[in-house]
Amino acid sequence: MIKFLAQARKAVKWAALPVAALALSACEPIATSPSAAKGPKLGAGDRVKVALLVPKGTGQAGDEVIATALENAARMAIADLNGANIDLTVYGTAGSAAGATNAATAAVNEGADIILGPVYADAANAAGVVAAQKGVNVLAFSNNRTIAGNNVFVLGPLFETSAERLLKYAKSQGKQSVAGIYADNLAGQLAKHAVDNAASRAGITVTGSVVHPFSQQGIVDAMPSIKQAAQAADSVFLTSTTDGALPLLTQLLPEQGINSAEHQFISLTRLDIPPQTLELPGVQNAWFALPDPARTTLFNDRYKSAYGSPAHSIAGLAYDGIAAIGALVASGRQNALSAQSLTQSQGFEGVTGIFRLNPDGTNDRGLAVATIRDKQVVVIDAAPRSFSGAGF
Repeated sequence: MIKFLAQARKAVKWAALPVAALALSACEPIATSPSAAKGPKLGAGDRVKVALLVPKGTGQAGDEVIATALENAARMAIADLNGANIDLTVYGTAGSAAGATNAATAAVNEGADIILGPVYADAANAAGVVAAQKGVNVLAFSNNRTIAGNNVFVLGPLFETSAERLLKYAKSQGKQSVAGIYADNLAGQLAKHAVDNAASRAGITVTGSVVHPFSQQGIVDAMPSIKQAAQAADSVFLTSTTDGALPLLTQLLPEQGINSAEHQFISLTRLDIPPQTLELPGVQNAWFALPDPARTTLFNDRYKSAYGSPAHSIAGLAYDGIAAIGALVASGRQNALSAQSLTQSQGFEGVTGIFRLNPDGTNDRGLAVATIRDKQVVVIDAAPRSFSGAGF
């Protein structure tokens, strides 16, 4: 069942209302750029054609798992809709830009009103180019902000969202300065941009930004610079993943006298994925951001009950996309799938928490702040329930 939250918050519990459009204030719609797609004109009761682009056909088992999970979650969301008639057609992209071009071309030629997906950045960008020619918006599963804009909106969690959430929380806990550690690659560049901007907005001083080569020896060689920057700060922002530099950094930093007793470690990436990360001594007491754990658990339990296997970590994005589309269509507005409607400032409530799409194609998500204690995840600041909450 999908309805505007202002009508349902008091009467309907989360289990009965997996996703609802948030109507938190009577704000005017945000103006979008002239190049954003206006979307189709919809009539009351119209059957809305949604094209779901997934990485089927790559020959890689992992991509097939993702494709199946996204389709399953999308169909689960459709079954929960109330007041919106969704016709879902699934297209395989073979995980490539060329495949996405072909899939998006077929979708818009067959009358798709909006495209949900694809996953990979180059594929999403290619689909967006095709869809723009028909005035169709794209809700991609990517978390790469460089492809966002015009008619492409990314649903994946962004570095900016996590960095801002964590540094605002750090400021509230009396932290005044931070040193950032980044790999010398695109992810590192995006992470540095996110942390620097978030620190500025939070009123936290960046004492140093150390960029290291993306190699074990590169990290070792950079340790003197990392130590110097960290000693001047009360917090250290780690931006590498568990399968990257994070384990080595959390081992070497304490050996250099930079420990969690005197310097707060903050991670831009999840410290609970994979679960083995919780065992690392260096991540104990570190902070990180994650989607609302309670809501995530409810979705994962529903998914496993319905399909007999755990939900992929990005499956919820497909549910969120369908539910947002359904909620907007149920509003009865002719421009329900326009960029103006998609970027309503009050946002939506998804299966892992609140989210909203911005006019520049990026998104905001309501995240919780957690730490690791005795190898267990402990939430220390709950996810906000609205975009006027403390987390924003």
